[in-house]
Amino acid sequence: MTSKHRHLGISLVLAAALSASVAAVATAEDSELVIFDWSGYEAPEFHPAYTAKYGQSPTFTFFGDEDEAFEKIRSGFKTDLAHPCSQSVLKWREAGLIEPLDTSKIAAWKDMNPGIMKMKDLTTSADGTAWFMPWEWGNTLLTYNSEKVSADDIKSLKSLADPKFKDRVSIGDNVDDAYALASLVIGLKDWTQMNDEQFKQASDFLREVHKNVRLYWTDSTEIVQAMSGGEVDLAWAWNDAAVQSAAAGAPIKNTRDTAEGQSTWVCGYVRLKGAPGSADKAYDYLNAINAPEVASFLLSDWGYGHADAKSMAAIDPAVVEAQGYADVDKFVDKTLFQSPVPAALKQRMIEEFEKIKAGY
Repeated sequence: MTSKHRHLGISLVLAAALSASVAAVATAEDSELVIFDWSGYEAPEFHPAYTAKYGQSPTFTFFGDEDEAFEKIRSGFKTDLAHPCSQSVLKWREAGLIEPLDTSKIAAWKDMNPGIMKMKDLTTSADGTAWFMPWEWGNTLLTYNSEKVSADDIKSLKSLADPKFKDRVSIGDNVDDAYALASLVIGLKDWTQMNDEQFKQASDFLREVHKNVRLYWTDSTEIVQAMSGGEVDLAWAWNDAAVQSAAAGAPIKNTRDTAEGQSTWVCGYVRLKGAPGSADKAYDYLNAINAPEVASFLLSDWGYGHADAKSMAAIDPAVVEAQGYADVDKFVDKTLFQSPVPAALKQRMIEEFEKIKAGY
């Protein structure tokens, strides 16, 4: 995902500063643990046990999307932990950027959601080596201003390209979410098998959407502000956009009831090869973010599910129901799971999406 990822409480001044530098430091505290993350995840509510033990938070630096993070790390940027999502894990692993996790040091490993742990090429390689600790999961789905957009107008994801919404649409400046949307629209649920004709169809749809786009949002703060302020009425966005907008009193909702469905992703943490900081603190952090109170905050304030099934089970069932996670089968119904795509296809998507955004 992420900045999912990407909390409404970040100030406009900080948001501007973050956009100026992918390595902007939000919390320069414990120099023995550096975490490369989506902005917003530095919130103290995500790691209270770590702060209690060490008297300070780790140092956080931020990236805008995973391809940017990949290039920065590959160019020599040093960090201890990073927060990629499901579609990027295999790429990072094959590039030699990450090292195996010692799961004996992760207390909640045995309690992880079984469905997530079975996902191909996500958590482990064929020999059982663990590379990735899943942490949060959610959807990218149609999000709308319920006072300006009729439910009858958004029964399909194709509504994002409907001329009636010209200059009222936003999708993420994120190639994975963009092509997940386009894949769903052309009826493709497994984008790893996308052929040349399907790629053209998906790209053509994104060009139609581009005609309506007012802005390509880069983090949840931006899309929440755009929708809450009336600048945008219809968006392809993460769960937290509607959750945070509603918390601020705006009439923003999302829907899972479109004909084509939604996209589902899983994000989590990896340990970087040659990590310069404290390994003990890295594992203390991974344990701190796996706790019932953290899962409750993640779900109620951000709208995301926690990969630790035991922690999710400890949350008030009414909260779980309200966020749509009570029925997991429904949550992932008609979904495109953002699994890793072949490297050549991913590069093609990146290059084409840049052309689309530029109007070509």
